[in-house]
Amino acid sequence: MLAKMEEDPQFFNQILWSDESTLKRDGYLNLHNLHSWELENPHLMREDRSQYQFKINDWTGILNGMIIGPFELPGNLTGQSYLEFLQNDLPNLLQEVPEELRESYWLQNDGCPAHYAVPVRAYLNSRYPNRWIGHLGPILWPPRSPDLNPLDFFFTGAV
Repeated sequence: MLAKMEEDPQFFNQILWSDESTLKRDGYLNLHNLHSWELENPHLMREDRSQYQFKINDWTGILNGMIIGPFELPGNLTGQSYLEFLQNDLPNLLQEVPEELRESYWLQNDGCPAHYAVPVRAYLNSRYPNRWIGHLGPILWPPRSPDLNPLDFFFTGAV
């Protein structure tokens, strides 16, 4: 990554940073990522139990400052469902992106097992030759990474 940044200081603007989030309520909420940073006490109240249950998988991306999505993925994320998303849904989500950027962007994947299934990697190697970041990719996503991408530091907090 550092070598790419030295070659092209705008390299990070050419990366489609992506992440999936499973939003679910099964009686308890995961309050780990629910923070409120205020200068004064907002007297924030948070519900921590519910009888209503649901589960949604959402994919979201950021490319050159543009938020792409969110897009609801069906059921549990598998290699096959992720491959179908990449082939069928992602091109539609990128329609508003300028054509020259659509043809040259890099795709970032984290270490999710569905991202490095054999058919997914085969597709990524053909669609993004030497232009994808991920587990077993041309640029490796660090193992046990804390997922250092803009979605974790901007989008999740903004939502």
